[in-house]
Amino acid sequence: AEWGTAVTVMAMVFGNMGNTSATGVCFSRDAATGENIFNGEYLVNAQGEDVVAGIRTPQQITKEGSRRWAAQQEIPEEERISKYPSMEEAMPEIFAQLNGLQDKLEHHYHDMQDMEFTVQEGKLWFLQTRNGKRTGTAMVKIAMDLLAEGEIDEKTALMRCEPNKLDELLHPVFDKEAKKAAKVLTRGLPASPGAACGQIVFFADDAEEWHAKGHQVVMVRIETSPEDLAGMSAAEGILTARGGMTSHAAVVARGMGKCCVSGAGAINVNYKNRTVEIDGVLLKEGDYLSINGSTGEVYLGKVETKPAEMTGDFAALMDLCSKHTKLVVRTNADTPHDAEVARKFGAVGIGLCRTEHMFFDADKIKAMREMILADSKEGREKALEKLLPYQTKDFYGILKAMNGYPVNIRLLDPPLHEFVPHDLEGQQIMADEMGVSVQEIQQRVNSLSEHNPMLGHRGCRLGNTYPEITAMQTKAILGAAVQLKKEGMDPHPEIMVPLIGIVNEFDAQEEVIRKTAKELFATEGVEVPFRVGTMIEIPRAALTADIIAKKAEYFSFGTNDLTQMTFGYSRDDISSFLPVYLEKKILSVDPFQVLDQNGVGQLVKMAVEKGRATRPELVCGICGEHGGEPSSVKFCHRVGLNYVSCSPFRVPIARLAAAQAAVEE
Repeated sequence: AEWGTAVTVMAMVFGNMGNTSATGVCFSRDAATGENIFNGEYLVNAQGEDVVAGIRTPQQITKEGSRRWAAQQEIPEEERISKYPSMEEAMPEIFAQLNGLQDKLEHHYHDMQDMEFTVQEGKLWFLQTRNGKRTGTAMVKIAMDLLAEGEIDEKTALMRCEPNKLDELLHPVFDKEAKKAAKVLTRGLPASPGAACGQIVFFADDAEEWHAKGHQVVMVRIETSPEDLAGMSAAEGILTARGGMTSHAAVVARGMGKCCVSGAGAINVNYKNRTVEIDGVLLKEGDYLSINGSTGEVYLGKVETKPAEMTGDFAALMDLCSKHTKLVVRTNADTPHDAEVARKFGAVGIGLCRTEHMFFDADKIKAMREMILADSKEGREKALEKLLPYQTKDFYGILKAMNGYPVNIRLLDPPLHEFVPHDLEGQQIMADEMGVSVQEIQQRVNSLSEHNPMLGHRGCRLGNTYPEITAMQTKAILGAAVQLKKEGMDPHPEIMVPLIGIVNEFDAQEEVIRKTAKELFATEGVEVPFRVGTMIEIPRAALTADIIAKKAEYFSFGTNDLTQMTFGYSRDDISSFLPVYLEKKILSVDPFQVLDQNGVGQLVKMAVEKGRATRPELVCGICGEHGGEPSSVKFCHRVGLNYVSCSPFRVPIARLAAAQAAVEE
């Protein structure tokens, strides 16, 4: 920002000097789909700003583009030729020059070009060219097509793709059957692909407000302007009455990865009454509307969506990632469904399975509360016996979904007060089920409350206070693995001890785990190889990693807690000051989203080096939210981690970032 603005001084040319003058914007490939089709828009007797402002709906440059546009608008061919001829038809000599130049420029820059031009009294002037902005879909297709055409090599193809833009390809699309049954109200231009469904709002402020309250909204405007940016960001999709494929709405939506239909001329927006009339159908603010940014179709009401699938160019890009990457990607998953989704996206194991997420079903939470509220070891063990089959079934499903791949299961981590009822009604139900007075339940619940639970009775401290919890979970994990092995499968369980700060905490837990495993294997007559590791999420553990690695067989960095404890920021309360810190540039980014490489990152680097000094073959990974953030993934590659782990839908993003890290190296 401190560099100031560069200025170019040049002669002015005029596109508004009559019917032999024009102005336009064109792309050497389709910026929405990536198809190798020259396309663009122009206006006769106009200046450049008129094309992008959305004041007049522009005409298409190519004959094919014009026919496609007319079909979407349901305009007969005769009317199209007379009223909306393409440049190819109306100015054939100019078009031929333009077509030759766009081809020459793309071959020179080896990338899709976004070009602007003016025709002044029959003479073509080129104003500028640049590498064109594109959707995530187009980004992948263009990179893979240019690779196939021999314009770029594999490493360049990987570096051309922006990891975060892959997110656009992973969002839902309309379900085909639901789409068949939906009523098409009108068609506009497919300005930015994807599917969006939401309640109609007409103003940017309303879009922000409704979104903040948990509503999904579609912003309907006559046209958009820069003042609408915040609302466009909050909306699921944008629908405009005016403007072409290069209008403000179209360009901004593509940049944001938002679904957008522009230039839908059949919609009549009444801002005062907050209504929109579409081909005789009157809709008001709050009514549901669905839009298809890939086809330009606008549907009445809600249309069901389904997840995107990795096929074609996307799958080819992921294969390319596998070829060049060193750092592998696992997933954070607590259910078989999440594990299956991540595996389809190329995850090679689970880096974090949170066992506490399995306890909130009605029957499980009841047994869990009995265990917590019991006042003796015998009472706890009785309740844990009820939990054992549930836990075993959960682990069976996850290990089966990840058959042949490692599954890192974290032992119980959160404070126990999170599982107990805090309202009188819930406490009364619990008292009745346990056959005790509600006062006793209240007394036990109160005894669990802590001033700072994130630093209190949680993690390995639970297992060391109540070793019977660790024994039950070990029995469930390894019991499920034994069952799968008997069925001819290949489970790879890893048992992770959370939140240790001193090696003695790990030792005490490992003793319970190994003893339980020995007894289980003897009873079952089957052994399953497994590893016992720990989560490095307390600075002291990172500082003493060489001592911990003598016992722990692997490290997994829990960077959420490690960030919390290194900064001294409560991640539950950071929202009270983070916006101010970002605004005042005290922090440049949210450290819970982007790994702090200079502080937290140095603890990770130190722990890896110290740990491997003691145990050279030590496997190290990261399972915090940073595992799917591209710059953090690249840092993990540089410090020598074996894997990163992230949520299922961020797996492809992490895979691309990991491949780019290897290429950059």
